[in-house]
Amino acid sequence: MFQHALLLLYRHAQRFPGTFLINLVGLSTGLACALTIYLWIQDERSFDAYHALDHRLFQVMENQRTARGIDTRAGTAPRLAETLREEMPEIEYAVAATPANFFPKFTLAVPGKHVTGVGKFVGPEFFQLFSYPLLQGAPAQVLADKQAVVLSEALATKLFGSPANSLGQTVELQLNMGDLKRTGRISGVFAALPRNSSELFDFVLPFSVFKDIMHMEGPVNWADDGPFATYLALKEGASAAQFNAKLAGYLRSKSAQAAQRELFIRPYSAAYLHSVYENGVPAGGRIEYVRLFALVAVLILVIASINFMNLVTAKASRRMKEVGIRKALGASRAMLVGQYLTESTAIALLALGGALLLVGLLLPAFNEMTGKHLALTWDFRLVLAFLGIGLATGLLAGSYPAFYLSGFRPAAVLKGKLAAGAADRWTRQGLVVFQFTLSVLFIVAVLVINRQLAFVQRKSLGYDKQNVLYFETAGRAAQRPAAFLAEVQKLPGVVSASALWGGFLGERGPGRELEWQGHKVLAHTLLASYDLLKTLRIRIKEGRSFSRQFRSDTAGIVVNEALVAGLGMTQPVGQRLGQARILGVVHDFHYESLHEKVRPLIVRLEPQAGTLMVKLQAGQEQATLGRLQRLYTTYAPGFTLEYQFLEADYQAQYAAERRVAVLSRYFAGLAILISCLGLLGLSTFTAERRRKEIGIRKALGASEWSVVFLLSKDLTRLVVVAIALALPLSYLVMRHWLADFAYRIDLRWWYFASAGLGALLLAWLTVGGQALRAARNKPVQSLREE
Repeated sequence: MFQHALLLLYRHAQRFPGTFLINLVGLSTGLACALTIYLWIQDERSFDAYHALDHRLFQVMENQRTARGIDTRAGTAPRLAETLREEMPEIEYAVAATPANFFPKFTLAVPGKHVTGVGKFVGPEFFQLFSYPLLQGAPAQVLADKQAVVLSEALATKLFGSPANSLGQTVELQLNMGDLKRTGRISGVFAALPRNSSELFDFVLPFSVFKDIMHMEGPVNWADDGPFATYLALKEGASAAQFNAKLAGYLRSKSAQAAQRELFIRPYSAAYLHSVYENGVPAGGRIEYVRLFALVAVLILVIASINFMNLVTAKASRRMKEVGIRKALGASRAMLVGQYLTESTAIALLALGGALLLVGLLLPAFNEMTGKHLALTWDFRLVLAFLGIGLATGLLAGSYPAFYLSGFRPAAVLKGKLAAGAADRWTRQGLVVFQFTLSVLFIVAVLVINRQLAFVQRKSLGYDKQNVLYFETAGRAAQRPAAFLAEVQKLPGVVSASALWGGFLGERGPGRELEWQGHKVLAHTLLASYDLLKTLRIRIKEGRSFSRQFRSDTAGIVVNEALVAGLGMTQPVGQRLGQARILGVVHDFHYESLHEKVRPLIVRLEPQAGTLMVKLQAGQEQATLGRLQRLYTTYAPGFTLEYQFLEADYQAQYAAERRVAVLSRYFAGLAILISCLGLLGLSTFTAERRRKEIGIRKALGASEWSVVFLLSKDLTRLVVVAIALALPLSYLVMRHWLADFAYRIDLRWWYFASAGLGALLLAWLTVGGQALRAARNKPVQSLREE
């Protein structure tokens, strides 16, 4: 049967090459899109899931009840890991760790060499809990003593020539801000972190060292809520749900001050995709883009399958005698269904081959757009998945034609009577409408996403990010930040300079609760040196900024309008907030992305802050950078000035949306291409089927344009119906997408009108070309051929 079905498929491809080619191209394009998205989704799902204990590896999280609801935090008390390890028998390993990007880069020095690297303090079981492969050292021993330092392979090679040479060597470590210095001994070397690791670091140190530095010994302070990460692995067979139930009342049992806080665990590898919590429950994150792209892949495959359904059922008259004869010879309907499904599956598998070629060609460009390193690797699971997608597409595309064609009555079709009922006609027309509805939805999405990104670019942020760069200090520049900053401010071409602790932009977590006269707000804190407001041109609303003339300003703070409004202050300047006095109020500025409303902020003075922020004079950037590099070299010989522009950081906040915008343009183009291929096939078939009618009409004096109108009106009507359905649907979808932005565009009517007119124009161009060619045929020739 299979061979017979393939033989029939071959003969029909020879007889109707145009239809066969349209089906093949449409399915290949749709499958290429689906396979590419499948690779992207698999890569996203693989993040942090490569650890051997992944199925029982968890991070301890904390829900805090506050005035505005439940805030979920990843930060926990510094000694939580060791107390849980002692008191919970279900735990096999538990470690505390400083959170990602908690410190600026360290300087690591050996005689004659020094490099910078990202470091973190971790508990002794870190390499037993996580499967970072060790090239040197044993997992249970590398962090056993306080002198231990475990380097990455790259860092060990830079400092000692190779990982093997580094073992047992000593290294001087200095934090590039403040006075944290120590001498360590290399106890291990770990291999390069996998590219699908969400956290990147260059070396690790024992957490016990950090506790000594911060004087964390003594009784556990259960009122302390972070910001340290606590990771644990449950023993094999232990129930995560039961452990969560046990953990829920843990803090309450320790301290009445922690009554509003509740611990729970979440799978470690889930954090990458499910990072957003609302009112204590997971509410999204990158998983939303995974779901969105999965939906797009399915919709594009559906659009391609609809093409196949429409073209095959439209040409039913060409195969009705075949069906009649086979039924008269005893073929059952099930046999015919099997034959047609075999044909559609065979075409889908052929299209799968074409799709793989397309994916191979387009994957480098896709990687560049998405920042990924996807590749076609022929492992068993991937091949099985691709075959599954191809087979499912074939069965979907062939399902309706199989049941439609196998339902013909043999007596009727052998007499040449094809009973095309209203249900069949409505079904085929409904498929065209559905297809174009999705295409219009994609066009609206492209317009709205790009308009929102344009809005993000032109929105007034409350600060000036142009020509502002920042860098972390090293060497003497880190040891004497105030002196170095003073020298930087004197450089020609430097408009202003300041320093801060950490970065200026980015998400800052839920913040700390502040109370003033019964009003409570959650506020973030920014530690900055003098002149930050001047450097970023942040406007003072009332009061003043920090001044070197007043030593008491070290105990002062500057707040933003959101904090003043949240606390209900009418005359904030001079008021005391805790131990600090408010010196001034600044206008709100967007220190987080436009996804978030401007939240209450406190700026505290930190003259020793080590991240310098410099505003360059426009037009003199290169010359000023040269001067800055030379000055930096005198303070930090051997170090390279590694700077970034604030503008780049701002753009990085919307990298995901930018990728969605680019991909949506391609997906919309593919959806429209496939839909127009379907229209092209249908219009070609309609022109062939009505050739005799067209010849008679032209012989009776009909003009070419009246024939074009005759052939185009039915398909045009379907596209208009699709537009009417798509516009309200796209409005709801895009309103939902925009709701994720606290600051967003309004949905204008012309976005939808443009999308509808664009789809209609493309449909006319597709159908009109075929109709015009049919209308220009000579009536004598048409009548003679018929």
